[in-house]
Amino acid sequence: MVSAAGVIDEDHLLIAKGGALINFELSSDSETVVMPLEADKPGNRPNDGRVNGAGGLWIGTMSRRGGQEPGAGALYQYRAGELTTVLDGITIPNSASFSPDGRTAYFADTMTDTIRKVATDPATGLPTGEWETFAVTTGKGSPDGAVVDSEGYLWSARWGGSCVVRHAPDGSVDRVVELPVSRVTCPAFGDADLRTLYVTTAREGASQDDLEREPYAGSVFAIRVDVPGQRENLVKL
Repeated sequence: MVSAAGVIDEDHLLIAKGGALINFELSSDSETVVMPLEADKPGNRPNDGRVNGAGGLWIGTMSRRGGQEPGAGALYQYRAGELTTVLDGITIPNSASFSPDGRTAYFADTMTDTIRKVATDPATGLPTGEWETFAVTTGKGSPDGAVVDSEGYLWSARWGGSCVVRHAPDGSVDRVVELPVSRVTCPAFGDADLRTLYVTTAREGASQDDLEREPYAGSVFAIRVDVPGQRENLVKL
């Protein structure tokens, strides 16, 4: 399963896959192993990732059994040939995202109701301080994927919450966009002006009754917004 990837250049992706980081060449449909990633943990898989301004790909891992194996995963950064552990004891890693100035990173374990933040070094992408609470999602689902716009506001998809929430840099709620599905998974900015927020959703775990109530479950939604997103950063290989 591939859930964490970053762009190296127009023809190459760095992908977390099958116990390794892979350099995938689009033009030849070929791949080369860059380095192992939890090769000693065959029961784990990657989940969620994003590249920071320093060129570091943050990669979350988790048990293939999900919440049935708490704390089995971790959060790593790959940058310039080095793999660094950022956090461990993670159950379902999500929300890895970064402020425009590269001085703040965000992260959430979806098994909790808390999005965390930490000060980071713009030159290395690594934390320079202690993690602290950024926002608590109680009552609006669990924190899933997230992305930060060009004003430094974080858009948080809420699994089980039927919405995506825009948080101000101080963690307060700026805007809530309701969706007609409950399993909201990840936002991303697109289009030439980066003013379309695309939001993915899921059907995983939905019963037939759930799907009858939510016929659009698993769809991708597009929302036009006033503030554009940031362009994604390239991986420093």
